[in-house]
Amino acid sequence: MLRYLLSAGLLAVAAGPVWAQTASIAALPVADGGGRVAPLLLPSAAPVAVPTIYFTADEMPTFPGGDAALLKFLSSRLNYPAAALDKRLSGKVFITFTVDPEGHLRDPRVVRGLGSGLDEEALRLVRLMPWWTPGKIQGQPVWVSLTMPIAFRAL
Repeated sequence: MLRYLLSAGLLAVAAGPVWAQTASIAALPVADGGGRVAPLLLPSAAPVAVPTIYFTADEMPTFPGGDAALLKFLSSRLNYPAAALDKRLSGKVFITFTVDPEGHLRDPRVVRGLGSGLDEEALRLVRLMPWWTPGKIQGQPVWVSLTMPIAFRAL
């Protein structure tokens, strides 16, 4: 709790435990120099709006240029990890991410991986991607979550 110390007309605050943020305005006593106490209004933290994330939309997010451009992007930038080549490891790494209303890719993470450096390579590829065309519901851009497989084939 906060304790108020008045010395020579000045207000000093000694801090105690930290309290959680509230949605109301707190009134704290403040000396006004004449011995009277007037309330000091401190604004509370505004609640953070959590966006609604959709798994399907009227218009789903798309890579700029479509699926053919996505495959070309992935194949041109793919670096097969040496550890995976040594083990002749092939398969698909499933990455999930969210496309925000501006087209940015947010929070990419591995849903199902293969290990041996392939998971990290798939994440690296997703982080290199340009902005996507955002998904839309009733013509308005929205947050849409996608899961994308990235195939690795050792020859």
